[in-house]
Amino acid sequence: MNREQPVSLAVVEAVAEREGIPAEKLEPPLHDAIQTDALDALFDPVDSDRLPASLEFTYNGYVVSVEGSGGVSLEAVDGKDANRTDPRPNDVPYC
Repeated sequence: MNREQPVSLAVVEAVAEREGIPAEKLEPPLHDAIQTDALDALFDPVDSDRLPASLEFTYNGYVVSVEGSGGVSLEAVDGKDANRTDPRPNDVPYC
C-alpha cells in the first residue's frame, strides 16, 4: 500500500480489483460499512506510535483486514452474512 494513500481508498481499490470493476462502481459505498474519516485517522502514519495492530470489518461480501502497516487483505464471507456491512455480531444490541 502507498502510505500516502488513505486506508479507505486502499480498501476500495482492493475490493474493486477483486471484483474486477472500477472503484467508482462499487455498491454500496464504503462509508455505508464504516466511517471512512475515522478509518483513515486511525491508520494515519503521522502518529505511527499509536497505530492499531489490526482492524477487521465486513464490506461488500468480504472480511476486510487492515494491518497496522496499512496493508489490506480480503477474505470472502460465506453464507448468509455475505451482504452484512456491520462489523458487530448479530447478538450485540445496537445503541
